[in-house]
Amino acid sequence: MTQFADIFANRPLLADGAMGTVLYSRGVFINRCYDELNLSDPGLILSVHEEYLQAGAEIVETNTFGANRIRLARHGLAGKVKEINEAGVRLARAAVEHLKEKQAGEAWVAGSVGPLGVRLEPLGKTGLDEAREAFSEQIQILADGGVDMLIIETMPALNEAHVALQAAQSIAPDLPVLVMVTVDDENNCLDGSSPQQAAALLTEWGAGAIGVNCSTGPTTVLTAVEAMRPATTLPLAAMPNAGMPRAVEGRNIYLCSPEYMASFARKAIAAGVQIVGGCCGTTPNHIRAMRSAMRAIDAQARVTSSGAAPALCTETPPAPLGERSKIGSLIAKGTFVTLVEIVPPKGINCVKEIEGAGLLARLGVHAINVPDSPRASARMSAQSLCIQIQQHTGIETILHYTCRDRNILSIQSDLLGASSIGLRNILCLTGDPPKLGNYPDATAVFDVDSIGLVNIVQRLNHGLDIGANSIGASTNFSIGVAANPGVPDIENELRRFAYKVEAGAEYAITQPVFDLRLLEIFLERIKDHRIPVIAGIWPLTSLRNAEFMKNDLRVSMPEEIMLRMAQADTPDAARREGIQIAQEMLEAVRPFVQGVQVSAPFGRYNVAAEVIASVLPQGTNPME
Repeated sequence: MTQFADIFANRPLLADGAMGTVLYSRGVFINRCYDELNLSDPGLILSVHEEYLQAGAEIVETNTFGANRIRLARHGLAGKVKEINEAGVRLARAAVEHLKEKQAGEAWVAGSVGPLGVRLEPLGKTGLDEAREAFSEQIQILADGGVDMLIIETMPALNEAHVALQAAQSIAPDLPVLVMVTVDDENNCLDGSSPQQAAALLTEWGAGAIGVNCSTGPTTVLTAVEAMRPATTLPLAAMPNAGMPRAVEGRNIYLCSPEYMASFARKAIAAGVQIVGGCCGTTPNHIRAMRSAMRAIDAQARVTSSGAAPALCTETPPAPLGERSKIGSLIAKGTFVTLVEIVPPKGINCVKEIEGAGLLARLGVHAINVPDSPRASARMSAQSLCIQIQQHTGIETILHYTCRDRNILSIQSDLLGASSIGLRNILCLTGDPPKLGNYPDATAVFDVDSIGLVNIVQRLNHGLDIGANSIGASTNFSIGVAANPGVPDIENELRRFAYKVEAGAEYAITQPVFDLRLLEIFLERIKDHRIPVIAGIWPLTSLRNAEFMKNDLRVSMPEEIMLRMAQADTPDAARREGIQIAQEMLEAVRPFVQGVQVSAPFGRYNVAAEVIASVLPQGTNPME
């Protein structure tokens, strides 16, 4: 439609993010009717719209996603369709007008029309005529209220999208209409239609623009809109969730970082998307990061079109992985890597840990892994122990770094400092929530999760901070991530692993492996985004230790192993059995992985050395 061409003016536009996510973060219970807040708390809704506009959004959607008669009836509000939708338009328009007064900026009000929340015939009881009547009622009110466009979004099935589009064409033929479907993990609409089919049919039916929103996150949405492109000449839109929600501190939190969403925006625009934005889990911070990325694209486009000389590039690419660190070199060469984990002490005396690292270095272990306050416990900083181990023993270390305790300013400061003092290997982790540790009421930060952290480290490796400002040189970290082949929700683990690899992960270290079958399945399922994998090996010390691993840490523990530990009749026999199991597991995983990380339970470094002896240089004796 020509109206969309006029709005785009040859450049992509940025829509806003989630309304419900922000309202929930401000204490509005999930069982409230968020659309009704247009009437009962208009100031709150107005403030959210204004936050998105201040963050750089150019399209602000009315708070009317569920404001159709059928959905409102669930809250006893079927008689307030007109008032709620009118108020929704009025509040969004007020925010846009306020923006014009303060900043002389321009933005458009889009009337949000969500699905009815019921199955339509032939699969459900609601008839197509009944559905069209409900859509028509809402769209008439939005159009009369003065919206600039309509966004029919999160459509689960093409027949419902068609009915909503027909209602819009009948009621408001002069308004641009964007229709977006939602897709599953296989990139198909929820009725089984492919993105190509959706694009072709929506184009045939007369949509002004089409796209994908919500779904399972940026990667899925981007894949779907890329599949749509060959099937249509219409403008495309992409507005994903900020990943899948994760339970943190008893709440469902979307952990895709603003930086990751900014990366998505760049990729979407490169793929030809003309409207980008966010859905569930996205906040003004995500939209602000996406705006920053789009400004950089606009600036580059202006320079290119003007024929002016390109600006000097401030990016400093890192050295090849094999030149960044000893571990990086070994991984790059395909050498079987040996690591041992040393946990920092709870006090200031780390003599035992340094002596243990010295023993392992003499035996030929390649590097020491240092966890960052595991199980949310207060311990010596991992960074401090890493540098002391390197200074006193010469063995290289891998610094575990978690997002739990630091905001994005602290993260960047810590990483710049780590690079400056000679730490070259970072294992990026989200971190255990404080409720697992000794201080359950401590505040967690979680500005980003491990995916966002990988993005930050990758940027620093290219000589840029998260604002794309030069830091003068590459930090040259080798970037590692964690993986858990035995986690109950393996589908989510696989999705997140793919995101980590896309963000820049170069190798992975698994949680302790006791079930070879699960590791083999995991490795098979990551073959399309495989990076070197180092298997975690844990020498059990007792039956109680095995029960703790199985029940508290949710590590997959075969019954055979539980039985073997139960049959050990003395503490010494249990320790010997644990070592034997660990040795057997090391030999079993060896053909499938690029190395092993052996833990040293309760600071028994000689036990770790004994387990790993078969892959150490010939002639070493771990028990000496």
